[in-house]
Amino acid sequence: MCTVCGCNDAKTPIEYAHDEHHEHDQFGRHHHHEHRQDHRHHNHDGGYHDHVHDDAGLLDCGGNPAGQQIAGMSSDRIIQVERDILGKNDRLAAENRARFRADDVLAFNLVSSPGAGKTSLLVRAMSDLMDSFMIGVIEGDQHTSHDAERIRATGVPAIQVNTGKGCHLDAAMVGEAYERLRWPSGGILFIENVGNLVCPAAFDLGEACKIVVLSTTEGEDKPLKYPDMFASSSLMLINKIDLAPVLDFDLARTIEYARRVNPKIEALTVSARTGEGFPAFYAWIRRQAAGVKPAAAAAAE
Repeated sequence: MCTVCGCNDAKTPIEYAHDEHHEHDQFGRHHHHEHRQDHRHHNHDGGYHDHVHDDAGLLDCGGNPAGQQIAGMSSDRIIQVERDILGKNDRLAAENRARFRADDVLAFNLVSSPGAGKTSLLVRAMSDLMDSFMIGVIEGDQHTSHDAERIRATGVPAIQVNTGKGCHLDAAMVGEAYERLRWPSGGILFIENVGNLVCPAAFDLGEACKIVVLSTTEGEDKPLKYPDMFASSSLMLINKIDLAPVLDFDLARTIEYARRVNPKIEALTVSARTGEGFPAFYAWIRRQAAGVKPAAAAAAE
């Protein structure tokens, strides 16, 4: 049982699919792993798993169904397991962050509920930004490579990470996916997390910051219902703003709710369909990029 997520994770396949020439190369082989108490990948049975991989690039991590009582495990032990999970992830996230910094890569972790429009937003942004920045994308979904294919169609390299029954990306998955991008140096990395407003908030991936995408179709109260996600995000993109008039959406209330849980969160309105608000989003990205010191300059300080 995962004390962090509590989600069901029996036999979770994690697939990394990437073709740097944008031909859809799907890796097809896999390995099964025994559950171990000394952890590698977070798996939703309360532990991590050492992983093995070959050139085919498919990983399998097994786990027990969540929600089952673990015989003999006290509440103190459950708390310790949770600390172990997050502690291991945080160490790997720190390694990712150091590598991104060394490569002069600015990484954003995009989070939202399913259907908020993260991929549509990225597709539009890729087309507009690819002439100004080196861009790569790590796509997280439970199944399919549909989103990575949409990104690759713009000419931007993308890695698909399939988490099976896993409800979020973790730092280990992102680290291995980044390896497969064969990043030259410099630029922006967008990490599109699994659609979920709960668990991704707890897992640092090594990103510079989280960007939470909220759709007007979800209503104004999501920041109050899912405060951890909004508290951990630097920017809230309110997407599908073109639908606001027909939805009777209260923009001011949405922003006020978000700032109740995170007074420092910035908020921008966009429409991935019409392009409304995207220049302000790009200006925000450029401000973040300007604030990242090159590795050589940072090392000299």
